[in-house]
Amino acid sequence: MGIKSFQGARVSSNRKVVKNILVGDIMTKSLILFRPKQTIHEVMKAFIKYKISGGPVVDKHGNLMGVISEGDCMKEISESRYFNMPILDKTVHHFMTKDVETIDVSASIFDAASLFTKTGRRRFPVIDKKRLVGQVSRKDIVIAALNIKSQTWH
Repeated sequence: MGIKSFQGARVSSNRKVVKNILVGDIMTKSLILFRPKQTIHEVMKAFIKYKISGGPVVDKHGNLMGVISEGDCMKEISESRYFNMPILDKTVHHFMTKDVETIDVSASIFDAASLFTKTGRRRFPVIDKKRLVGQVSRKDIVIAALNIKSQTWH
């Protein structure tokens, strides 16, 4: 007599299939922006007012030109004292970081996580056809991963 299988019919899974989540789906779109001709003094006041440590520098068309940070402001403060010059009167253009790593709006959150791991950065400007459209942070990626887990992982 042959062995009978006691395996019943397979139950279909009710798992939701999560689409590939893109950076554009989770990025912050409302940003504090700076212009190249603003003074470092204006930038520092904005950092305090909005409780931020940096922000993108854009031209009048919204194209990313660089990023200005608290560290960049420290350069101005330091150089002003060293050269005995008036403090905080130079423009953002003199001190911003011009060579900025970015991430494309259509990148997946997994690609973004890999980029964060490789570079050690905490946030990236998000670009769509050379235009700044937002910013994505490590925290945004962590939140997205938690949302995926709650929908698909057991």
